[in-house]
Amino acid sequence: MAIKNFRPLTPTLRYRNVNTFDQITTDTPYKPLIEKKDKINGRNNRGVITVRHRGGAHKRFYRIIDFKRNKFGIPGVIETIEYDPNRTAFIALVKYVDGERRYILATSNMKVGNKIVADENAEIVEGNSMPLKNIPLGTAVHNIEMREMKGGQIARSAGSYAEIVAKEGDMVQLKMPSSEVRNVRGSCYATIGQVSNIEHMNIALGSAGRARHKGKRPTVRGVAMNPVDHPMGGGEGKTSGGGHPVSPWGQKAKGLKTRDPKKTSSKYIVRRRSK
Repeated sequence: MAIKNFRPLTPTLRYRNVNTFDQITTDTPYKPLIEKKDKINGRNNRGVITVRHRGGAHKRFYRIIDFKRNKFGIPGVIETIEYDPNRTAFIALVKYVDGERRYILATSNMKVGNKIVADENAEIVEGNSMPLKNIPLGTAVHNIEMREMKGGQIARSAGSYAEIVAKEGDMVQLKMPSSEVRNVRGSCYATIGQVSNIEHMNIALGSAGRARHKGKRPTVRGVAMNPVDHPMGGGEGKTSGGGHPVSPWGQKAKGLKTRDPKKTSSKYIVRRRSK
């Protein structure tokens, strides 16, 4: 996947770059697998802002993605590879031999015409889905389940993958995209390969307008506010606060551990992610 840069004819174009979308084969989604997506703009059911800096954005339909890959033993063929405005990865439309079509996450080397299958003893081929216990060590996988038949939850964003590093009993050790090593049950399904759109992390929006088009509203620094609006606001002249960096509600922003080991899956972590 390549990135297109522009000649600096304007200050914005000097920094802006875009994806060339070489892997994309169509710009029209499959209508039975799309549904209306309401704008929430970071507000709850009372209209109160609960997530800041969201709003506007272009209208979009939600594409229904098959994260469970539960058509076991039924082969399918990749019909199209499409852009999905709701996620960083590209998606692929699969037509199965029984006539049903489903969207799945596209892998980095997936092409139209590729054959895929979800099965316990499938081949080690990009796009195939199978239990972790049957996948060889060193294989890159994505869309990994944390519980059997719940659907993939790990490694679903653009360019991400986890590596199988060890097997102990009924558990498989995975090296996560964050470099954390964690245990996952061997009966959980995962898909072979790396998620598509690897260059996504190198895309620079380049302008405020393009950010607003994506639904990102401006972010104001706390030290630029008044004391009534932020704990770090106020002061005579320019100041960088002086105290510990905090959120608008006073929670420490650097170093405060918010993870509750009693309520999380900490027991499955073999090695913490490195700093």
